[in-house]
Amino acid sequence: MYARELHNYLYYKYGETCHPGDKTQEAFIALWENCKNVVYSKARAFLYKVANNNVLNDIKHHKVVLRYRSEKPADITREDPEFLMQKEQYFKKYQQTLGKLTEEQRVAFLLNKVEGKKHEEIAEILGVTRKVVEYRIYSAFAVLKEELENFRIK
Repeated sequence: MYARELHNYLYYKYGETCHPGDKTQEAFIALWENCKNVVYSKARAFLYKVANNNVLNDIKHHKVVLRYRSEKPADITREDPEFLMQKEQYFKKYQQTLGKLTEEQRVAFLLNKVEGKKHEEIAEILGVTRKVVEYRIYSAFAVLKEELENFRIK
């Protein structure tokens, strides 16, 4: 019931590099192992907390690994180099702009625009009021629109 929602939350908050599918599965394993200690009404919160902590632990580990090796991506493609350069530049600018948003704005914005969740659903997930969610989404949209050229969302 919560697997897809938890996966998407981790993906929006940390990105694909944190392996949200694996972290979701690990959270459910932890829930299974601690099912006697977790009250049913608190199961969702337990899953989110365990998954979030697992991701944070991996990020710390990844920082240590990066100190000792450098990554060299091997991207070979047959697309027009100019298009690839423009695409890469726009994507970097988009990522930087998302980075300028507060965590609350970014999570609410992505849950609404990418996942298609309604404001009430987001408010329930994040534990805030609907008005707070609306403010976060619209303020995030304003920042993105201001920073990025030709930024439009359906």
